[in-house]
Amino acid sequence: MGKLNNQVAIVTGAGGGFGEGIAALYVQEGAKVVVADIREDAAKSVAKRLGPNASAFVCDVANGASVQALVDYTVQTFGAVNIVVNNAGVTHVNKPMLDVTEAEFDRVYSINVKSIFHMAHAVVPLMRKVGGGVILNVGSVAGIRPRPGLTWYNGSKAAVNILSKSMAVELGPDKIRVNAICPVMGETGMFTQFMGLPDTPENRAKFLASIPLGRFSQPSDVAAAALFLASPEAEFFTGVELPVDGGRTV
Repeated sequence: MGKLNNQVAIVTGAGGGFGEGIAALYVQEGAKVVVADIREDAAKSVAKRLGPNASAFVCDVANGASVQALVDYTVQTFGAVNIVVNNAGVTHVNKPMLDVTEAEFDRVYSINVKSIFHMAHAVVPLMRKVGGGVILNVGSVAGIRPRPGLTWYNGSKAAVNILSKSMAVELGPDKIRVNAICPVMGETGMFTQFMGLPDTPENRAKFLASIPLGRFSQPSDVAAAALFLASPEAEFFTGVELPVDGGRTV
């Protein structure tokens, strides 16, 4: 028996990286998963690989109508929405804070923060009707111990982290658990943007030096945290800001 049998999950940004890892483990543990991504080819590729218990949907998480369409599609396809993983995110390139343009700033906050606003409006009423649910927001250690050069991104992830706690308090009486997963940088599509430097062994070493366990995060690390927090075993966990960081925030 899987830990998520009879559960229906939405994972945003699931066309690659952490989101793909989460979607794959959820399907493995018995859930039906909608693989949501703004990139149609990536979403379809992941869903096809995961089999009949996965379905692809193209979604722009910064757009309220698109998020609502995603939730409607999930209900039509699999009958419910029990778990939502707000994983989709972007960053600006690592550079001095005054070099980040207003357009870059707006994009980061729309995708990283406003997406949670849109998703809450779409799923909380459904979860209230059925007596509960799970919302996982992928924040970042950048919102706990920020690095220079990523100031505006750091702020967006700090918002995700505190929103998760505030949502947990407000939605607790509805039996909707809300937690934040906070990875350290991983070898995903945003890796070189986080560094703001060429991807060389020397430059990697500078960032690895701040991670006591000596490696970057992997999708499997984040997926393991997402599985536990969505599972019945975590029924008393809400408002948690869980670093998945090899000790980076210590």
